Amino acid sequence: MGTPVAVVTGASAGLGVEFARQLSKRGHRLVLAARRKDRLEALVKDLGNARAVAIDLSEHDAATQLVAEIEAAGETIDLLVNNAGFGLHGRFDKADPARLHQMIDLNCGALTDLCRAVIPGMIERKSGAILNVASTAAFQPGPGMAVYFATKAFVLSLSEALHEEVKRHGISVTALCPGPTKTEFGDVAGFKTSARLDRFFMDSEPVVRIGLEALERNKAVAIAGRLNAIGAFSTRLAPRSVVRKIAGSLKF
Repeated sequence: MGTPVAVVTGASAGLGVEFARQLSKRGHRLVLAARRKDRLEALVKDLGNARAVAIDLSEHDAATQLVAEIEAAGETIDLLVNNAGFGLHGRFDKADPARLHQMIDLNCGALTDLCRAVIPGMIERKSGAILNVASTAAFQPGPGMAVYFATKAFVLSLSEALHEEVKRHGISVTALCPGPTKTEFGDVAGFKTSARLDRFFMDSEPVVRIGLEALERNKAVAIAGRLNAIGAFSTRLAPRSVVRKIAGSLKF
């Protein structure tokens, strides 16, 4: 067995940076993966107990390459935080097909590949943990961000299934479902929020803390924030026709 490491994908911004900081404070040795090498190296320098792997996980076989690089370095993935992902805002018929596929490949494909790569070793060792970053978007359809919402529904469903499959082997799997969070997400997705909505956005620190605490308790699903939890629960009570109309009426 190699040196145990915690791997954080999408570690160059937003929640990824905060995951790296909080895991570093908890004493984890880190491998930080993202596209932007300059940001990763600055974060590594700041943390001290981390190293960077610059990689675009939306590319074919990138997840396999990342795992192979980690194993070649004599390291074993003991904790995996699948945080890499992005959204796209706008009408489905106007979206760039290549960009949609890139989002699906990253949000769903790379996450799945990484889970599949690490779980066999975790089962053999009878220990390990996986935190998949989903979203409150996973609980309803999202007109105007149709594919993004669908990718997060996939992440939530997969995470819950894996939670049940591997818990008997001593492995924790948690889906973290943040609501609106103060990150660069909106800039990448292509929308700006109003000052009225901004006040409902959570900071990254409590969102990450909630996720890590839920993972420690091996909680299958963690929704960050009381209002977000109420909103997610309400989608189970309302008719689907009402839920999708409300989601489609939201203006960013």
